This record gives sequence, structure tokens and C-alpha cells, in this order.
Amino acid sequence: MSDGHHLDDEHRLDDGHLLDDGQRLNDGHRMSDERRPGPMEETFEAWPVRHLGTGATFALRPAVRLATAADTEQVAELIATAFAGLRAVSYLVPERRARHRVMAATFRIQVEHAIEHGEVHLMDEGQAVAVWFPHMAPVPPPPGYDRRMAEATGEWADRFRVLDELFEEHHPTEPHHYLAFLAVHPDRQNQGLGTALLRYQHARVGGLPAYLEASDPRNRDLYARHGYRLREPFALPDGSLFWPMWRPASP
Repeated sequence: MSDGHHLDDEHRLDDGHLLDDGQRLNDGHRMSDERRPGPMEETFEAWPVRHLGTGATFALRPAVRLATAADTEQVAELIATAFAGLRAVSYLVPERRARHRVMAATFRIQVEHAIEHGEVHLMDEGQAVAVWFPHMAPVPPPPGYDRRMAEATGEWADRFRVLDELFEEHHPTEPHHYLAFLAVHPDRQNQGLGTALLRYQHARVGGLPAYLEASDPRNRDLYARHGYRLREPFALPDGSLFWPMWRPASP
């Protein structure tokens, strides 16, 4: 479930960010030439961005750092907040008042696992995150996964089991990098952060394939613009669709 935000014909990415050929960003996050990466931080090549309101352009040099165990709670809360509007989330936890708590608990399990067995990329002081698993070899499940998920989801555990089974059934067997989650806090959307995280990983993996499940048709279409190819969709019992997408290896 890598995405959770709506987009339109102006090419919003799955985190809800509007972008165009110049990559739009709010100028409140302009980084100067003196910007230097901190501990566990990397910067990558600047590209021009355009302010949504004024139309002014400037260079963006995003910095990304790897999350540590100390970031687990913040990242889980961020994903739960960013994904709150997904139709699938409403199916998984029908009771609105319990939804954020339950979803954050399930994301916490996955984030902990990714920090140990994958990579969690944070940007903008933790307001944007991408959670990746390198499926170059079989990835072990989180310790005590079934028990922890049952405790986290309570009366809705069966719904989460159905989702897990569908994801496992449709997951490719070829070696690849798997984008489990891409999320941006609603207050930081429309600023290019999700786009930057996606581009960052694509530049790092040396042309290796990537895989994700899109959960919105417009997100699906934009992932296609970034080289992801559609595979056969699947649905939860309520009809909530997921579109598996594969980004082939490049030279």
C-alpha cells in the first residue's frame, strides 16, 4: 500500500504533490548552496522547482536521511495520517474513531521491520517518508507478526489477513526493490517531497527493478509516468482496488 493521496491531470504524485516539468515546491523550504548533509544524510543533484503561487523558480537540493529505531513512532504516525483518506483504510477499520490508532499500530510493525531489513528514507525533518524493502533474497516476516497484528487490529484482524494474503499472492518473485509506503504529512503536501523521495531511490538502485501497489487510479497513472508498468489489479472484499506496478530494470 505505497500511496494514499489523490492527484489530478497536472501530474500529482502518490503523496498528493503537484508537479510539472520543473518540479514545483513551496519556497519556504528553499535550500541554499551552503546546505550540508547531517549525520546519515545524503543530498542529490538539484533540479529547478517552481513556487505554486508566485511562479518563481529556484534550485532544490533535497536531503534524505535514513531513519533509525528512534524514528519508528514518528514514521508510523506519519503514514497513518497521510493514508487516512484511503478507501482501503476505511474498509480495514470501519470505526472511524479507532482508525488512526489501529493503522498506526500496524504501520509501526512494518516500519520497525524495514529499519532492520530495508531502508526508511526521511525528508523535510521527518514530514515525508519512503519505506523500501530490497527483495534481492527472501525477506523474513517481522518477529511475532501474526500475534502482533492480531493485538493491533482486534476485531478487524480478519480484514488485515485478507489484505496480507492478497499482497503476498500478487507480489513478484523476481529480485526487486519494494516500495511499501510513500507518505507525506498533509501540511507538507504539494511541495515535491514525495517526488524527491521517489527519484532519490530510483537514482540509488542502479537500474534494478522496483515494485509497488497503487491504491488510486490517478496515482496509478502517474506512477506509469515514472516508468512503472501496470499488472493485473486485485480488490478487497468491499471492492477497494489495488494496482500492482512493476518498474523494469534499466541499463
